[in-house]
Amino acid sequence: MKLYRESDSNIPFLSLLKKYKRYLMLEKHLSANTVESYEFDMVKFFNYLKDNNIEPAKACYDDIVGFISCLNDVGIHPRSQSRIISAIRGFYKFMILDGYIEKDPCELIETPSIGRDIPEVLSVEEIDRIIAAIDPTKREAARDNAIIEVLYGCGLRVSELTNLKFSDIYWDEEFIKVTGKGDKQRLAPISPIALKRLREYLPFRSSVDIKRGEEDFLFVTKRGKHMSRITVFHIIKELAEKAGITKTISPHTFRHSFATHMLERGANLRAIQCMLGHESISTTEIYTHLDTNTLRYEILEHHPRNMKKVRNQ
Repeated sequence: MKLYRESDSNIPFLSLLKKYKRYLMLEKHLSANTVESYEFDMVKFFNYLKDNNIEPAKACYDDIVGFISCLNDVGIHPRSQSRIISAIRGFYKFMILDGYIEKDPCELIETPSIGRDIPEVLSVEEIDRIIAAIDPTKREAARDNAIIEVLYGCGLRVSELTNLKFSDIYWDEEFIKVTGKGDKQRLAPISPIALKRLREYLPFRSSVDIKRGEEDFLFVTKRGKHMSRITVFHIIKELAEKAGITKTISPHTFRHSFATHMLERGANLRAIQCMLGHESISTTEIYTHLDTNTLRYEILEHHPRNMKKVRNQ
């Protein structure tokens, strides 16, 4: 969806959107993906205001309710509505901070009720079937195996996986440095089996002519570029189909499976939260706020990939 052309009277809209994006990135420290989503949502809202001859600074509670009603009328899912409302709330907080307005028109806006979706979780047997579906004759087989083991073994988001650097792997200490949402960094334990699969992947990585500027990315394509989220999604989707798995899965399914399996096997909930990056933990604070030995113990004792019988595989 595009905003109106700059040649008409919509220039203030575009200027405000640009400033709001800068505020989200520099002051709120939101990820690039979140900022992009908010921008897309604000374009919808700005177009609605434009069509009704309403300036953003003069929008009131009733105007925003009218926009939300339009979202309902066209069948926008409550979860998407909630995100759009969040973007609008953030925008008017920015407007107050920058002195454009004095009163927040979103103050009484309610977020639509969202039913709690239960995410799909793979069993250990299903994960084994997905790995078994990898064609060992393909050049990239070791890479795809390593991708799944790291996703599942560390509970990473797919963006965290694709942004992993070779220099983020602490081989001897058996940790990886992960850059999560808002560029927050954490140290995550990596299982011996995942490290083993990474070492098996290295010959493929060394054989690729990696493009300039991409040299430190851990996971690369055959063309020498770092893996994209879409590429990882397609790899997993294809493998799931080959394995005969009918569940709707994505790279995030492995993150849910990681947390579920750890919890089912008795891992400490606080440790799981830390490994998933749900706390704001910077690289310099991690040794004072977390007992990394405890994290290693939790993942070694409770993750199904770290049973003694699989450590020597």
